Amino acid sequence: MTPLSFTCTGVRADPYAAGPTLVFRLRITAGDQARVHALALRCQLRLEPARRGYDTEEGERLTDLFGERSRWGSTLNPVQFAQVSLTVPGFTGETEADLVVPCTYDMDIAASRYLGALGEGEAPLLLLFSGTAFTGAGGFQVEPVPWDREARCAMPVAVWHEMIEQHFPGCGWIRLPHETMDALLGYRSRHALPSWEATVGALLAASGGGPSAPRPARLLGAGAAPAHLSTEGTVR
Repeated sequence: MTPLSFTCTGVRADPYAAGPTLVFRLRITAGDQARVHALALRCQLRLEPARRGYDTEEGERLTDLFGERSRWGSTLNPVQFAQVSLTVPGFTGETEADLVVPCTYDMDIAASRYLGALGEGEAPLLLLFSGTAFTGAGGFQVEPVPWDREARCAMPVAVWHEMIEQHFPGCGWIRLPHETMDALLGYRSRHALPSWEATVGALLAASGGGPSAPRPARLLGAGAAPAHLSTEGTVR
């Protein structure tokens, strides 16, 4: 089998993607300057929380994910980040390729909650590779990519925050069931509130747990569509 190795040389946020997207730069090496006609790769990305330290504020934000710090010896387990595919064109010896990874800001996803809780430093990632290699100097051979092929990446936390800020500047997201969204929409309409921010603020103020709600505004029409409301039931 052709000996293949993988190295992650960097990661960046894609400013032109339609949604939050990270681009990992990979260096792929085929031993003995072997000829590779193509690679069909599958890549699993995992966060490895146990490979870094956390300050007091980060620890508090991670409590709901890993529990109290006294339990972290058994709870800081790897967190699934993404699974993506990549086709690499032919090369001899060594090449570089971009691994494009779509991301989510859904805070119900453990990886998003983990990365959102980090203030600075680096997030430790492990990239696990498998797939099929099409090789051969004078012919054509089909070989599996061994399951033990992997690469480590220390992703700057600033890259994650930069990516999120590009697509959701100054905002957070909450995913809610349709029934709850319908109830919120009814409350907003009954009180003629101008935005979802005002709606949540009014509810917080009524419970004594938040700032006073802005002055209600008159809706333009009873059938006006609420801003920032998606069919999945997400409030922005």
